[in-house]
Amino acid sequence: MLTDGGPALIDGPVDVVTPDGTVLHCDRFVVALCLCRRSSTYPLCDTSHRRRRHPRSAP
Repeated sequence: MLTDGGPALIDGPVDVVTPDGTVLHCDRFVVALCLCRRSSTYPLCDTSHRRRRHPRSAP
């Protein structure tokens, strides 16, 4: 599930393979994958998207 302005929520457990080949095993029931790239634990979400929002476009 994609959330508006937030992470992608994936049913777990899941193994995430990063571009450098590192495998991250997550045993949570739901895993949040970062879409904004602000997370210090990227590719996992650390809710950094909540601290800084994008300004809305003018109509």
